[in-house]
Order: sequence, then C-alpha cells, then structure tokens
Amino acid sequence: MHYWSLTVFQAGAAFIILLWAVDAWSSRRLRFSRNALQWPLVGLVLVGLVQLLPLGSEAGGGLLSLATVKSLSLDPYSTRLTLVRLVALLIYFAAVLAFTDGPIRLRLLVRTIIIFGFMLAILGLVQSFTSPTKLLWMRELRESTPFGPFINRHHFAGYMELTLALPLGMLFSGGVEREKRFIYMFAAALMGVALIMTNSRGGILAFIAQIVFLVGMTGFRRNRGGSGADKTDSGRSIRGAVVRAGLGLALILSIFAGVVMLGGEPVINRLMGTVSSADPTTGRAHFWRVTLDIIRDHPLIGSGLGSFGLAFTRYDTRSGLLRVEQAHNDYLQVLSDAGIVGALLGLFFIVTLFRLGLERSRSEDRFRRGVATGALAGCFAVLIHSFFDFTLHTTSNALLFLVVAALASLNGRVERAPEGGRRRRRRRTIKQPQIIPGAPPKAREALPLQNEQ
Repeated sequence: MHYWSLTVFQAGAAFIILLWAVDAWSSRRLRFSRNALQWPLVGLVLVGLVQLLPLGSEAGGGLLSLATVKSLSLDPYSTRLTLVRLVALLIYFAAVLAFTDGPIRLRLLVRTIIIFGFMLAILGLVQSFTSPTKLLWMRELRESTPFGPFINRHHFAGYMELTLALPLGMLFSGGVEREKRFIYMFAAALMGVALIMTNSRGGILAFIAQIVFLVGMTGFRRNRGGSGADKTDSGRSIRGAVVRAGLGLALILSIFAGVVMLGGEPVINRLMGTVSSADPTTGRAHFWRVTLDIIRDHPLIGSGLGSFGLAFTRYDTRSGLLRVEQAHNDYLQVLSDAGIVGALLGLFFIVTLFRLGLERSRSEDRFRRGVATGALAGCFAVLIHSFFDFTLHTTSNALLFLVVAALASLNGRVERAPEGGRRRRRRRTIKQPQIIPGAPPKAREALPLQNEQ
C-alpha cells in the first residue's frame, strides 16, 4: 500500500526482466509461455493507454476562451500509477508461466506458498491477540482494521483464501502422501482459523464457498468405464461425494471450534452482530448506486483505471465527508474503471482460467491434479469475495491471485511421467565373445561386444 513497498515491488519486476534477458542470452532462446491468461492483462494495459490519450475536451469559462484538451481518464495521475502496477504484475505473471517448466519447480513453488501462508497466519494471529489496533505492533492508523501486515483485515482474509486452498485441494484430491497428510491438515486448519479471526463476513462466506467447490469438484468423478461398470462407478462416486461433504463440514466445524478454543468467541459474537437491520450492506448499497451512475456516463472504456476515488466524489449524492477509494465490488469497479471493454477482458480471463483449470484437474499426476484443484478453488473463493470487497486491488493479493491462476493453468510440462511410461535405463552388460571353432585368435578378439537393454 505504501510507495516504498510498491517501489520494491516494481524494482523486482525490472530485475526479473534483467534475469530474463540473461537467460535468453545464455540459452540462445527466449522463454515465453503461450498461456491465454496473459492476453486480458495486455488488453487492460492497452485500455489504460487509450484512456491517457488527449481525446477528451472541456469547455472554457468565457466566450473567448478555448476548450481545454484533456484525457479520457478523470484522474490521469492515478491511471499512470495503475498502469505501472499492471505492467509489473504482468511481468511477474509471465515469468511464472514461462519458468515453472518442470515438476520440481512446481513442487518448490507450491510448498513455498503453503509455508509462507502458514507463517503469515501465525503472525496475524499473534498480532491480533497482542496488539489488535496496531499494524505490526508499531503503527496505529486511523480508520484502519489491521491484521498482521495488512491495513485492512478483509485483505488478509483474501490472502488466506488463496494460500489455504492449495493444501485443501491436495488433501481433497488425494495428492498428499499418507505420512504428510497431518502436516497439510494442520497448516490448512491454522490458516482457516486466521481467516475466521479477521471477522470478515465476505472472507468467511468465500471460505465456505471454497469448501463447497472442492466437494463438488472432487466428490464426483466422470465415469470412464463401460456400461457394465456404470452402477458400480456411480455408487462409488456417490459415496465419495458423501465422504468429502462430511469431511468438508467437519473441517468447517473444527476450524470454528479452534477459533473458540483460542479465545475467539467474541469474534464470532461480533460477526453475528455486525449485520444492521437498517443497512445490512454497511454502506455498500450507496457505494454501488454511485458506481452505477459512473458506469452510465462512461459505458465503453470507463472513467479511467484507478480513477474511482476521484469519480466517486463527483457523483456522490451525500455530504462528501466520506471519501471512498474503491467500490467494494470488483465487478462493478471494472465496469466503472474500464467500461464494457474491461468487463469483456475480465470475463475472458475467468472463462479461460476455469476451462484450463478443469482440464488440468483431470491429470494422471496426483500432485498436479491436487494443485490444479486447490488453485482453482482459491481463485473461486476470491472471485466470490470480490462481490463484497476489493481484495484484488491490494498488490500482494493481486500478485498471489495471478500466481495461483498460473498454477491452475500450467501445461503438462510440470507433470511427472507415469510409471509405465518411463524410459528404462540402459544397462551395458558385456557378454563373453563367441568362440567360433576353427577361427584364428585375432578374429576371435575382433568380434564385437553385444549390448543388452
């Protein structure tokens, strides 16, 4: 959120470009993925560039004054900053797609995300118990609800939705070895407890939707057998769905029980009491009405990427004392900032993500299948949460969302070869030379040695 951290983030993207160039120079080839998920981001960058063109005009104040030429964006400065951030995200995303090119790198990336999410959950829980009003025990910010290193607790919940999805997906898909299941279950449970402790209604709803999604994806398997095996396979599928539904319900109940055991009963009480009968949306309904007014006046390419804060003040029908930076609904804000063009790009991204993710979730490699299932469930949870909050407008959440989307859509290069399809190693064995009766000694020595595979 701060300029110094965004500077580090963008400097990291520039460093990746440098390493990418070094790799291309040393290997004499430029690595680049053809994954279609990159093109909506490129299209969004082009939309922002068009919004900065001086194509708009504003009438002058007098008869002799000329019209002032201005860009299509209502806030060109914020649009430029958003473009820089988008380009950096695109670089990170393209690098993950291009360089995660084997099963070893896939496992390393997945385990890094899980371990980091587990440690971040511990940090958030400790901070919430010891200093709930300060950011990392140091700064107390006005009008903020900190949790761990996040200024907004809803954004921490969105981050946990993505990190805990990977161990859950592998557990539900059977992609974890038996001796490691407890470790993955403990990591997922702790991240779930941290999510509940944020007291984010949108985050809790997204978490429950995530469990339902996992049960639906892994509970029923397509019948691949013949007609004679239909009933048997159908019965197994139903039993598997029931078992996974029971596991999902047990997981939700155990996480809530863990929250209570950790002293989080007041959190649950606050959660049940945050809904006001006068305004159950806690002000969001007004934000959404104003956003619809902005969309109505800028339908094609929007009011400008990142310009919502300024546009809201122009269209706000209240006193104006409340400054709203985001629409608290990412779908409405995409329409507001980028218009119909941006909405079509977003729809293309979502459809392509789920199409590729569902294909990868049917892989024969159990680890790959579990990662694809969990990654798709994490993206689904964030997309549900985006109806009520703006977690993807936080750079860290947007970056992790793109990395998880890459994990869901990576092609078959990251899968291990099936056991039956592995090449057999050649064994070089030396046979005793054949002795031909009557042959001279030199001819016997010159006989070739035979190799056996």
